[in-house]
Formats: sequence, structure tokens, C-alpha cells
Amino acid sequence: MLTAILGLAPIIIGLLAVSALFSAAETSLTAASRARMHQLEREGDRPAKRVNTLLADQETMIGAVLLGNNLINILASALTTQVLTAAIPGPWGVAAATGAMTVLVLVFAEVLPKTLAILKSDDVARFLSGPTLLVVRLFGPIIYAIQWVVRRTLRLFGVKLDMAVDVLAAHEEIRGAVEYHHSEGGVESGDRRMLGGVLDLSDMDVSEIMVHRKSITLIDADLPIRELVAEALEAQHTRIPLYRENPDNIVGVLHARDLLRALAAANGAIDDIDVAAIQREPWFIPDTTNLKDQLNAFLKRRSHFALVVDEYGALQGLVTLEDILEEIVGEIEDEHDTKVEGLRPQADGSVHVDGHVTVRDLNRAMDWRLPEGEAVTIAGLVIHEAQTIPEPGQIFIFHHHRFQVLRRQRNQVTGLRISGRLDESAR
Repeated sequence: MLTAILGLAPIIIGLLAVSALFSAAETSLTAASRARMHQLEREGDRPAKRVNTLLADQETMIGAVLLGNNLINILASALTTQVLTAAIPGPWGVAAATGAMTVLVLVFAEVLPKTLAILKSDDVARFLSGPTLLVVRLFGPIIYAIQWVVRRTLRLFGVKLDMAVDVLAAHEEIRGAVEYHHSEGGVESGDRRMLGGVLDLSDMDVSEIMVHRKSITLIDADLPIRELVAEALEAQHTRIPLYRENPDNIVGVLHARDLLRALAAANGAIDDIDVAAIQREPWFIPDTTNLKDQLNAFLKRRSHFALVVDEYGALQGLVTLEDILEEIVGEIEDEHDTKVEGLRPQADGSVHVDGHVTVRDLNRAMDWRLPEGEAVTIAGLVIHEAQTIPEPGQIFIFHHHRFQVLRRQRNQVTGLRISGRLDESAR
């Protein structure tokens, strides 16, 4: 009997080793970085190419590995049971074989190899990609039959599987990776904001970043030429919308460079300038246009300036290419601070904020997480949460921050004092 046990021991150890390889392959291939594998493949790395081939049909790969792993474990258990039941007759032999194989499989064929595979997922996946690809090709027909049975069975319960569709959208997967590495200290706050800004472009409309119509510098196109030129030269911007009769009737856009060229061509004779001849055609876009589409439109049209209108054609504001780019890089004043106009930090840790400051700019400047989908400006967020137009002196606590209304003009909240993030006990 001892001879039989000693004779089967190397076989069982070998089977456990093969089972460990299957377990390590399953864990490492599912945890491997697809981005790194694609980059390595582009650099000519053959193991990375095999990994990408396996991940292209992940369902078949996992099925083949599980099939091979189960075959090995069952065979090892059967051999152990045969030996121990001969030495210990009856149910106690079966129990001894079950206990022994449970410990051996759990420790040496599951936990140990999977732990190593998690710690070195990319390296282990590349190392085991060759044998795994051979197993997939060997068990491929069997796996396809198993998949057919699984899909038919799940369809009876109303579940339809489509492995071509990722469970997580690519953008959300990237966003999650950025947030994770930021929490681990691998991604700096500035890089995190920039990467997040790129991902947010398709989720934001131009109405969320546009310059509101109340803040736009407009010039009456019917003004005498000298007054018109004087106002254009006094303006802080190089592109100025021109209106006729009422501000909603935009008839053109005057570019400061075009005006200077006209002045030079007229040898400084302002009265000889024909503004209608140098003004540019206004470009109107709906306020529901998302930033990604608008960025592409700016690049395609080679224009940096667009006027935003609502569904009735009424002017709502304007947006520029710089506005969209600032959503990615932020308004950086120097290499240390991100300064937001209308935001004044106080000595006690709170900030005084003008009502027109956007929630997104405030979050970036203070590294806060106030919700950006409920309102564009911080005043709008307070009104949304309070469900009323608050009076000066009123205090609200929501989203773990304390908001005190400092100023109000008519129906507009123009000044707020906001504390830093509060603990749950302070609420």
C-alpha cells in the first residue's frame, strides 16, 4: 500500500502543478492591462500579441482554462480517493481523501498561484500565453458547445448575452482607472483634472460653459462709425458681436484684426471704413450641442467663436475654442495656483464666491466634489437645493458644505460664503 501511495504521489503533485498553472493563467489574463498589452504588441512583443488574441475572445479563453483546470482537479481527487480508500476502507477513506485534496488544491492550486498572478498579472499573462493558447485551440470545439448550451439555458430565463458589448463603457473604465491611481498617489491632481476634462467633453453642453448674454460685449451696428470704432477699441475682446435694433438680432461679428487692417488701408480715415464689408458672418449653434462635437466643429470650420441660441433662436451666450480648452487644462495663472475670478479664500478656510462662478471651476480650484449636473453656477446650485431664492443671511448645509448667502440683487444670488467639507458629525 505504501508503494502505491509513493508511486501516485509524483503524479498527484504534477497534476496540482498543472492545476496551479491553469489558475494563474485565468487570473493573470483577466487582470492583465489591455493598454499595456496593446502597446507591447505594437513594439513587436509576441507574448503580448498572444495575450491580446486570448482576450479578444475572453469567454472562450476562460471556458477552456476552467475546463482544463476542472479535469486536472477531478483526476487528482479521483486518484487520491482510490489510494486512501484502499488504505482506509469505507466512508472514512473518502472523507480523508476529500479533506486532503481540499487543502492541497486550495493552497497550492488556487490561492498561491492566483496571489502571484494578481501581483504580477502582466508578466504571468505573457509567460503563460503560449500554453493557454494551445489549450484554447485544443478545447475550442468543446467550449463552443458548452457556450451554446449556456446561452440557450439563460435564454429560457430571459437573459441574452452579447460578449461583443463591454460591461463597462470605455470612458468609464478609463475614468475609474484615473480616479483609482489618483487615490493611490500615482496621478497628480492636475493630471487627473485634465484627463477627466477630456472624458467630460461628450457629457457637457455648451450651455454649461458659455459666456452668458449678460456678460457679452455687444455693439450696435447702426452707431456712427467713429462711436462704433471707439467702442470696439475699448472692448477687452478681439471678436465683438454686432446687433441691429435689439441685442437678439445679431447681424455680424467684428474682429479687431479686420478693423485694424481696414484702418491701415484707409490711412487712418475712420469715416471711410465700411464696417458691413469687414464684419464676419455670425455662427449660431444650439445650446444643446455637446462640447466634444463643438470642439470638432471648431477644428473643422477653423473658427474659434460661436453664438449660442436656444430652441426659439434667442441669444443665450457665446462660446469659444478657448472656453472648451480651458475645460481640459483649466485657467492656470502660474505654475502653482489655479485662480478663478470671483473666488476669494478666507483665513478661516472658507471662501467667498460670486454667484456667477461655475460649480465646475469651484470644484477645480478647491478640489471639491459638488455636483455639476444640477446647475451650472454656484448660485444656481444653492437655488436648486433650497427650492427658493434665499435671502441674505440664510444658511444651508448640503453636499457636506455650509453655504451662507451674503448678497442678493433682485432675483439673483450674487455672493456666497462656503465652508470646506464638513464631517458627518457636523451636519
